[in-house]
Amino acid sequence: MENLKILNLYAGLGGNRKHWGNADVTAIELEDKIIDVYKSQFPNDTVIKTDAHEYLQKNYDKFDFIWSSPPCQTHSKMMKATRHKVQRYPDMSLYQQIIFLKHFFKGKWVVENVKPYYEPLIKPTCIMGRHYFWSNFEIQPIKAPTIKGFISAGNKKDTDRLKEWLGINYEGNIYYGKNHCPGQVLRNCVHPDTGLHIFNESKRLGLFKNLPI
Repeated sequence: MENLKILNLYAGLGGNRKHWGNADVTAIELEDKIIDVYKSQFPNDTVIKTDAHEYLQKNYDKFDFIWSSPPCQTHSKMMKATRHKVQRYPDMSLYQQIIFLKHFFKGKWVVENVKPYYEPLIKPTCIMGRHYFWSNFEIQPIKAPTIKGFISAGNKKDTDRLKEWLGINYEGNIYYGKNHCPGQVLRNCVHPDTGLHIFNESKRLGLFKNLPI
């Protein structure tokens, strides 16, 4: 039985992928410290350090299912928070990927991002909790897992609580780019239960014709 080939773009710590089992996953990530944690969790996945946006365009037709979680910072409601002194244009790679996948990819796909501070340019397929999902298959919404103080979690105690909530454990803290919050990399994760639900929705709709549901 041939394994389904899955592309996990902007893989992060692998929250969305955690409950996918022994899937044939290629994960794309740029940050070395994040890659190290991902590899420790999913040693059998193929992990490639490269630009996810470029990789998608050049390799999309090698996969059966694609999950993409483009950077959310420029879309997030936090972008309009008063503590931000520099406003940025929204990163249009989000919508570029939705349009690209819709018109060129023959498999099943899902693009995830946070609820934006503006009216989305393309209507999402499904809204669950703080997440918008665009896909070419129906996703029945469920009550998304949540945790008190999720957005403001930033000290060591809060970070440890996020690790436990997600089931993602590693020593110390991870900082990347200009980010100085130890909880940010964890807040970027899709909760494993949500990732599993969407994975199962694709199976329910016939994505895995040869695999048990």
